[in-house]
Amino acid sequence: MGNEKIKLGTAMPLLSAMAGRGRIYPDSFTVARRLHAAIWVFDIDNSRIIFANDAACHLWQAENEVDLCNRNLADDMSSTVAKRLKQYQVDFVAHNAVFDELWTLYPKGKPESVRVYFSGFCLPDGRMAMLCEAVSQVKDEPEKLRTAEALLHTDVMITLFEKDGAPFYMNPAARNAAFDPTLKFEDHFVYLPDYDTLIDNAETSGQHRMVARVRTNSGPRWYDISAKLCSDSVTGKPAILVTAVDVSELKNARDKARYLADRDQLTGCFNRTYLLQHVAAIQRSKTGRCALLCFDLDNFKQINDRLGHQMGDVVLKEVAARANKSIRECDILVRLGGDEFVIIFEDIAIGTEFSSRIENLLKLIAQPITHQSVRTTVTVSMGVTMFSPDTADLTNVMREADIAQYASKQAGRNRVTFFTEQMGSAANARNTIEQELKTSMENRNFVLHFQPRVDLAESRVVSAEALVRWQHPERGLIMPNEFIPICEETGMIEELGQLVLEMGCEQAIAWHKSGFDIEISLNISPRQFDDERLMQSLRKYSVHPEFPSGKIELEITENVLIGDHDHIENKLEAIAQLGYRIAIDDFGTGYSNLSYISRFPLNCLKIDQSFINQLPKSGPIIDLILTLARQIGATVVAEGVETAEHLDWLADHDCEQVQGYLLSRPVPLERLESTVEQLNAKCKSNALNADTRFTG
Repeated sequence: MGNEKIKLGTAMPLLSAMAGRGRIYPDSFTVARRLHAAIWVFDIDNSRIIFANDAACHLWQAENEVDLCNRNLADDMSSTVAKRLKQYQVDFVAHNAVFDELWTLYPKGKPESVRVYFSGFCLPDGRMAMLCEAVSQVKDEPEKLRTAEALLHTDVMITLFEKDGAPFYMNPAARNAAFDPTLKFEDHFVYLPDYDTLIDNAETSGQHRMVARVRTNSGPRWYDISAKLCSDSVTGKPAILVTAVDVSELKNARDKARYLADRDQLTGCFNRTYLLQHVAAIQRSKTGRCALLCFDLDNFKQINDRLGHQMGDVVLKEVAARANKSIRECDILVRLGGDEFVIIFEDIAIGTEFSSRIENLLKLIAQPITHQSVRTTVTVSMGVTMFSPDTADLTNVMREADIAQYASKQAGRNRVTFFTEQMGSAANARNTIEQELKTSMENRNFVLHFQPRVDLAESRVVSAEALVRWQHPERGLIMPNEFIPICEETGMIEELGQLVLEMGCEQAIAWHKSGFDIEISLNISPRQFDDERLMQSLRKYSVHPEFPSGKIELEITENVLIGDHDHIENKLEAIAQLGYRIAIDDFGTGYSNLSYISRFPLNCLKIDQSFINQLPKSGPIIDLILTLARQIGATVVAEGVETAEHLDWLADHDCEQVQGYLLSRPVPLERLESTVEQLNAKCKSNALNADTRFTG
C-alpha cells in the first residue's frame, strides 16, 4: 500500500483479522504504523494505551508512542465513560460487537471530537482490550458535539428502536441497563399488555407515557417510559424513540406508603380506611349480593391480663392469618382496631354452603394457639348481615352485623348469628334505652331502695344495702336487671357507680345527723374500684363534719382482688383508714384465695345466695366460711335467706347476720324507718318464720 492513505473505516476489519486469538502478530502493528488514520489499542482494565501509531500520537498530542503509553487515562476519565468502556468489553466478548460513535477526547485537557470505530482486541494474556480507529475529526459543530456528549453522560436511557425490530441506537445509560441490547422493544416488557397499551396509545396520539415493569440486567425494574413514533434519520424506516427513567425506588416507596395507608400494622389486614374505599368500589362495580361479617375475640382482655400483651398480639396475628386463609381472593379481611375484625364477602348466595364456610372459620379460629411453649385457645362471636352494594349504606350494614354479633354474645359466645329484622327492632329498643339512660345520668333520675340486714345475736336491723332503681320519667320505676347490663356494656356503669356512691354517702350523713343509727352498704363494681374518682369521693366525704365513721360499708366482689396484691392491699388499707368498712360480696363464687384474703383489711364476708338456696346440702361449705371469718375477724352475712329453714340452720350454726326476702324486700327510703321498726319488733318477739314473712 506504500504511503497511500487507506480508505476510512477499512483499517479496523483488517487489523482485527490480523489479531489472532491469544496473541498479537507483529505484522498487525507494522501495518497500523503505516496508516494515516489514528489507530491505538486501549487496555480497558488498566486504563492505558498499549499501542499507538503516529497519527494516534498526534491526535493525543503525545511526543511519541512511549509518552502516550505512559499516560494513565483513568486520571481524567469520568465514571460514565469508565462504565461505558466496561460495557464495551462485555459486548466484545459476548457479541463480537463493533461500535461507531462520536467521542470527545481530552489530550492535555483540550477537547478533540472524533468519530471512532471500536472493536475487541484479544491480548496475549487472554484479556479483552479495545482496538480504536479515529475515522474523522468533527469541527465547527458545537451543537452536535454537545448533544453527543449529553447522550453519553446522561442517566436518562435513550433508545431508538426500529418499529417491530431491533434498536438502531442506544445511549450508554440504556445500553448499561439493558437485559439484552439486541431485543426488540416489546421484548423488554415483563408484562406484554403494558407494551400493547403503550403502542395503542402512541398510534392514536403519536406518543404515550406510562410506568411499566421492564426486564434489565439487574432484574425486573420499574421504568417511567415515554415513547414517540418517528422515522430513523439514516434509513428512513418507521421507528420509536424511547426515553426511560428508573423509578423503582420511588414506585416501591409509593407502593409501601399506599400499603401502610391501607393496612393494619400489626396483622397486615386491611384497615377501616380501605374498607370504606373497597365498599365504594364494589358499589360502583354493581357486583352481586354481598355479606358483611364482624367478629371479635371472646374475653380477649383476659388473655392480655393473664398472658401479657405480647401474647395478645400473637393471638391477634394468628387469628387474622387463619381468617385470611379461609376467604377467597375477592373477599377482604379488615381489622377495625383492638380485637374487632370485619370480612366482606363479595357476590355470594346465602345458603348452606355459605353458612358452612362461616362455621368452618369459627372452628379454625378456635384451634389452640402456641407461642414459645405458651398454649391458649380463643373463640370468637360473629355477626353476619347480607346487603346489596348498590343500595346499602355501610353504616347501616355495620350496625346490623353488630346487632347480630351482640346476639351471639348474649347466646353464650363462640357462635355465628345472622341478622334478622326482629333483631333490628330489639336493637332499636335497646338503643332508645341507652339514650334515655345517658339523659337520666345527667339528670340523676335514680333512687336508692334499701334492703335491711338483721343481726341475729342482737335481734335487730343493723344495716341496709342500698340498691339502685331507675326512676324513668315516663315508665316509672325500672328494676336493675333492665338497665345494669346495658350500663356494663356501654361503660356507663362507672358513672352509675359514682352516682350511687355519692347518693349513699350523702344518705349515711343524713341518717347520722338525724340520729337514725343504721349502717349503709354500697356496691362497688370492679371498674369503679379502678376508677381514680373512687378515692377522691371517699376522701371528700370522710372529712365531712357529720361523716359516720364505721357506718358506710363498701361491697366489692372477689374479682377485684385479682391482680397486683400489694397495690390492692395498699388501696384497701387507705380506704379503711378513711373510716369505711370493706365487705366481700357473693363470697365463695370467685377468687377465694385464702392466703391472700387473710392479708386484706376485710370487715365482712357475704355468703352468696346460691349456697343458702342449697341448704342443708351446702352446709359444710358455709361452715368453712364461718370458720374462716372468725379467723380473720370478719362478720358473716348470709344473703338470699327466703325460708324459716334457712334462717334456723344459720342461727344454729352461729351465722351472725342475715339478709333476704324472708326479712324484707328492698324498700324505698320513705318506708325504711317503719320497715326497720317492724322488723326489730318481729326479731324481739322471735316471730320470723315462713308464715309471717315480712314483705315491706
